[in-house]
Amino acid sequence: MSDTNLLYTEVEDDLRATVRKLLTDRCDPVVVTALYDGDRSLVDGLWKALAAELGLAGLLVPEDRGGAGASALEAAVVLEELGRTVAPVPFLTSAVIATLVLRDSDGPLLGQLASGEKTAALLVPLSTAPHGALPTVTVADGRLTGTVTSIAGAIEADTLLVFADGAVFSVAAADATVTPVVSLDMTRQLADVRLDGIAGELVVADAEQAVQDALVAGAALLASEQVGLARWCLEETVTYLKERKQFGRAVGGFQAIKHRLADLAIGVESATAAARYAAATLAAGDEDAVVASSVAQAYVSDLAVLAAEEAVQLHAGIGMTWEHPAHLYLKRAKADQIALGTAGAHRARLAGLVDLPTPQ
Repeated sequence: MSDTNLLYTEVEDDLRATVRKLLTDRCDPVVVTALYDGDRSLVDGLWKALAAELGLAGLLVPEDRGGAGASALEAAVVLEELGRTVAPVPFLTSAVIATLVLRDSDGPLLGQLASGEKTAALLVPLSTAPHGALPTVTVADGRLTGTVTSIAGAIEADTLLVFADGAVFSVAAADATVTPVVSLDMTRQLADVRLDGIAGELVVADAEQAVQDALVAGAALLASEQVGLARWCLEETVTYLKERKQFGRAVGGFQAIKHRLADLAIGVESATAAARYAAATLAAGDEDAVVASSVAQAYVSDLAVLAAEEAVQLHAGIGMTWEHPAHLYLKRAKADQIALGTAGAHRARLAGLVDLPTPQ
């Protein structure tokens, strides 16, 4: 795909503006910070607005199945904006990963996800890398038994998608034991899920490839969320350093600070290119998508952490306070750094894909 155009289209710009306006109005950092005190009142209303009012839950669902029939490029734009506000919504887990697992399935569940009527989560630990080992859940006579830990999106989900014996079954979240756990990033709080002989409905018979493909797409599009986060950190830090004065001059005017910001700006632009290419290969169904996904995660996940760390440090004292939102971005960046495979796991995967020896 050497001729891939990484520039944003007018449609994508319009989508970005719409999503940004809603998030600006409804996702204030003060309300997001309240999640760390146990107040999750923001989550349901914000998700309904995004999923149903804007129709974002069905972006990746074909039009003949009740969705928008959009591509990974549009989903990437949405994730950039969600990253800019560390929005506590299950778009990645439900509208991307769970939806892609079900995209070729029969039955009404996919349409229910597309309309925002239901939300789903795939029962794999958030740290699971594409082509990594999937959790073991046993199935006997249609009943599922097992425990899977560190699931993202399970708290918000109405339906859980369980991979067992090479197939995917759906179970009502209310029938499982979902135990929230204190997470570093409470805007994407994890939960442990226990299944005690719960009856499941078979939704995808031969599902291993569908699950792996969904995790590849999830890792690729997670990079766009990380780009949005990193860009917010850069822009807010530059704005602050233009206004903050020390020894009678703007802090941003000091040469050492300029160098740090310039290096970070180059990193953010490089990360944007990597994430856009990963989304473009997914949208085109290109065979390079697996490589592009791992390249994006190998680079962007670490860059997002660096951007968040620089934001905290260059905001100085105020950056260390609970009242300033910088801590929200650092926590999300650190949690995303191990989500869907660490940078090291993706580099090891790339070594195999391009026939390089894996380090011993």
